[in-house]
Amino acid sequence: MNISNTMAFAINKQIAAEFSSAYLYLSMSSWFEKENWKGCAHWMVKQANEEIIHAMKFFHYVISRGGVVELLVLSKPKNTWVSLKDAFSEAYDHEVEVTKMINRLVTQAKKEDDTATESFLAWYIDEQVEEEESASKIVEKLEKIGDAKNGLFILDRGLGKRE
Repeated sequence: MNISNTMAFAINKQIAAEFSSAYLYLSMSSWFEKENWKGCAHWMVKQANEEIIHAMKFFHYVISRGGVVELLVLSKPKNTWVSLKDAFSEAYDHEVEVTKMINRLVTQAKKEDDTATESFLAWYIDEQVEEEESASKIVEKLEKIGDAKNGLFILDRGLGKRE
């Protein structure tokens, strides 16, 4: 059974959202570099790469189900933040929004009785739990650290070790 046009269009929007996430995280990485937070910059590049992988999984899924991939226009992300906490809080909020989008895809798949897409989306549901948790934990650490420079440097160094 081919994917419906409605489902394919919804996934095309998700592909754009995943690439937009990568754009946002690359923009954050650039700002971190400018501010000399090399570990945070490294972490965000890794995050951007993950988002590209997510987009490409959706891309290949639509094609494998006989759908048409239509690449949508991406918006320019912002490029400055007030602080590390501000940037990571925005990353967390962004992941919460992506989770909502994935959940809407699941709702659409259920509405269409499209069990193949439901099954495919299960991986993304689990992935979003990890994505939200990861960003949330960094925000929590930044809240505890406050303005303590030594704590910020230690966190930055730790984030730079992300593989």
